[in-house]
Amino acid sequence: MKLLGLIGGISWISTIDYYRYINQAVNKRLGGNEFADCIIYSLNYGEIIRHNEAKDFEGTFNIILKASLHLKNLGAQAIVLCANTMHMFADELEEKTGLPVIHVAAATASEIQKKGLKKVGLLGTKLTMEMDFFKLKLAAQNIEPIIPNVEDRNFIHEKIFSELGKGLIKDVTKSRYLAIIHKLVSQGAEGIILGCTEIPLLIKQEDVNVPVFDTTLIHAEAAVAFGFE
Repeated sequence: MKLLGLIGGISWISTIDYYRYINQAVNKRLGGNEFADCIIYSLNYGEIIRHNEAKDFEGTFNIILKASLHLKNLGAQAIVLCANTMHMFADELEEKTGLPVIHVAAATASEIQKKGLKKVGLLGTKLTMEMDFFKLKLAAQNIEPIIPNVEDRNFIHEKIFSELGKGLIKDVTKSRYLAIIHKLVSQGAEGIILGCTEIPLLIKQEDVNVPVFDTTLIHAEAAVAFGFE
């Protein structure tokens, strides 16, 4: 198996799930006491948030690049960005490091295509919902994304940082998220992308009547599949 370099801490809560899913997927393939060859570089999320809020995306990229180069120097053969939003840098990161970046949106689009869906709701940080880096991967598979309205996007984003990224799970937040999902379904969404690695902590498939796509699980399994190519 290729040595995977994980950039975590964005947030540390969901990085735990990445580590668990990757090891479970490797063990499912190999059995016994076989688990993943991987390295985790865990960042200080606060520093990332400060750069992003100031729209200093170059500063954010430099943090991600530095971590990636450390992983490369340690022998990593691929980079796994353990956050959807950081995939805004995926193409540039591949160019600067010379390493493949396993893209969460491409992996998610493939899973949606397997189910034959053409229109899906996209939840995530404001950057994930409003920028093109995720939507373009969907469009490449002829999948149309629907995003929530401005008020709902603001709510989703705020709760990711004030609650979910700290491991806080509140019923009132879950109810509002489900109401937002219901609106997207009423607008024609055939499935829902949980496009932030913390959202699956709050929303599960059993909560929703259409397919949900847990990007944390999908991405982790895609990384393992790449590791065995």
